Amino acid sequence: MNLANILTIIGFFAVVLGILVTIIMLVYFYIKDRNQKEHPTLRNFPVLGRMRYFLEKIGPEFRQYWFNSDTEGKPFSRDDYEHIVKSAKYKRDIVGFGSKRDFEKEGFYIKNSMFPKLTEELKMDRETKVMTKKYVLVNETLFTQRKEYLKDEEADANLLHPDDAVIIGEKTQYPFVVKGLIGMSAMSFGALGTNAITALSEGLAIAKGTWMNTGEGGLSKHHLIGGVDIIMQIGPALFGVRDKEGNFNWDALKKKSEIPQIKAFELKLAQGAKARGGHIDGDKVTPEIAEIRMVEPYKSIDSPNRFKEFDSFEKLFDFMEQIRQFTGKPVGMKVVIGSFSEADELASHMKQSGKGPDFITVDGGEGGTGATYQELADSVGLPIKSALPILDAALIKHGVRDRVKIIASGKLFTPDRVAIALAMGADLVNIARGFMVSVGCIQALRCHSNSCPVGVATTDPDLQKALVVEEKKYRVVNYVLTLRKGLFRLAAAAGIDSPVHFRREHIMYKDDKGIVTPLEDIYQKIVQQGKDAG
Repeated sequence: MNLANILTIIGFFAVVLGILVTIIMLVYFYIKDRNQKEHPTLRNFPVLGRMRYFLEKIGPEFRQYWFNSDTEGKPFSRDDYEHIVKSAKYKRDIVGFGSKRDFEKEGFYIKNSMFPKLTEELKMDRETKVMTKKYVLVNETLFTQRKEYLKDEEADANLLHPDDAVIIGEKTQYPFVVKGLIGMSAMSFGALGTNAITALSEGLAIAKGTWMNTGEGGLSKHHLIGGVDIIMQIGPALFGVRDKEGNFNWDALKKKSEIPQIKAFELKLAQGAKARGGHIDGDKVTPEIAEIRMVEPYKSIDSPNRFKEFDSFEKLFDFMEQIRQFTGKPVGMKVVIGSFSEADELASHMKQSGKGPDFITVDGGEGGTGATYQELADSVGLPIKSALPILDAALIKHGVRDRVKIIASGKLFTPDRVAIALAMGADLVNIARGFMVSVGCIQALRCHSNSCPVGVATTDPDLQKALVVEEKKYRVVNYVLTLRKGLFRLAAAAGIDSPVHFRREHIMYKDDKGIVTPLEDIYQKIVQQGKDAG
């Protein structure tokens, strides 16, 4: 018997064996599905019904990559996502042919000037440079791997002119001077892994003029590694500044305040995606995270809904004053605005007491989170474009706006969104998910599960290997630089020499019928509503 005949016989038996195995599996699943009592689809349509669950399982990926249009998809559309990725990877923010925006829908527009500013007329820091790396695309076809290489580049930092620097806590012992309008929103170590926090820290430090917020999970060595300025957030669970019994620890606060990189402290009263305490699954609570937070390893953590230390504005402001006097550094608060009355009450107490925050971070209800509940994410707290003018108007009404800086957050991940927020009353802007995308997030929506496939929102050491710090940190740099450059470009188009001068008169609102209303008119209606509510 020759080799060909032997191979034929082996092939025949392999096919027969395959058929037998398939028949046995089908019979097994038929019997199992028919007799199970949990799924009626499988009980009536054994084996075939499994296709339903298979298609349901892969549905999100099919919608994201195949069926949703470029401008569909939540929380971020494909266009939104790709804009961030291209800015971060290629330091490129140019589009061709035309906008994909639906101009029939309502929305805000930046008013262009008949006589825009020339580039040389812009008031900015032209001296500070940044060394970064960006990808240069050589070739990309359908059936071959993308060819590209990393290229060193010296780039303009696109920082504000020193005259326009934003000063937080001007009357404190150690004011926080900021030369860039965009920083990293609160994202805790634990919600994000070691490599993600490190890449963000190093990238932001290279970009200069920005900051990162620690989130309520406390300060880690990974936040400090890059040398970036830090706003340390303190949540109701007091992670990082508490004793083993969970009480506020002034000695721990003192040690943190002596770290030069920590420029300010922020008390987290609420977050847009969850107007309640935070949550982290036990899988993510590694011994390192447990030590930082002073909790037990591998046990889920739920923060209280509010601080035990205060339950009124009077007590809150007194607590802030204690921290400010004790540390010498600015103290702020993170809030979600739900109505005119609470914004008015906040501003009123600032006026009456002469106390209050050095800055207020107002988070829109559209903001993101590592883990929350559907009803809180969807329905509690106003979106940023409603909340921001309400807060700004309340502070102006009571004559305390000049005492406090406003930091806005809530899907403000492109220059035009930032510019509109600045015009609505923000002094600075925080971004969270935009920075996550810059270090590799693919919107897998598994932040709460510790199974992030790209190593961003996970503490799993094997999964974190996917995120290479030395490569991703430059994407953070590029993203920040393109955002700043875009802001100056918009300022020039609006006829102003710096984005710090964006005001209400620079923004128009168009409704779905084409009727245009200046933002100033909308703002005055909000002011009147506030007066009526007060």
